[in-house]
Amino acid sequence: MPDPSTCAPQPARIFTEAERQALYNVIANRRDVRNEFLPDPIAPEVLTRILRAAHMAPSVGLSQPWDFLLIRDPARRTQVRAAFTRANDEATEMAPPEKRGTYAALKLEGIDKAPLNICVTCDRSRGGDFVLGRTHQPDMDLYSTVCAVQTLWLAARAEGIGMGWVSILREEDLREILLLPAHVTPVAYLCLGHVKDLFDGPELAHRGWASRTSLEDHIREETWD
Repeated sequence: MPDPSTCAPQPARIFTEAERQALYNVIANRRDVRNEFLPDPIAPEVLTRILRAAHMAPSVGLSQPWDFLLIRDPARRTQVRAAFTRANDEATEMAPPEKRGTYAALKLEGIDKAPLNICVTCDRSRGGDFVLGRTHQPDMDLYSTVCAVQTLWLAARAEGIGMGWVSILREEDLREILLLPAHVTPVAYLCLGHVKDLFDGPELAHRGWASRTSLEDHIREETWD
């Protein structure tokens, strides 16, 4: 462990224009993949790079509350798929009547098609009773885990790996299927795999479900009003 007395900031690295543009390109080309997965397995060294990047995400108090459950077993994935189908049937009924047809037409096949599923969890006991930064915002550990998910997503895209986030799942179903202890919360159920084709923008925009708004609509100065 480093000696705290010798720790000192180092000169900040200046990235080249090409490096900056590469990052912005990855961000702009990230997609939520639902149905375009290929069956090819992800090479172990590629998966390690992606997970290492996710593990470098910022976390409150350097608590690193995340874990990555790698799910390949067909039987377990069948259980997850069944849980998704139950929740998705409920979601279909919740959709506005005029959008139910569009919703039902969406291809949500990632659990079956992707060669790898990952459940990213948050261990809410990690770091002990006092975690720097959680004293007044106790959900910062959950937000930190989401940072890891986003970092994983961008790293996967940079590696040519598509990723989809399956949010139509009940937490209690995932707890039972994955044998999660009480102090561990499932944050994201992800599907990862190689892709050949991707939409050139958000799929939901192409399907007519919603449209991307402008940045200007989301910038406010000083106060909400």
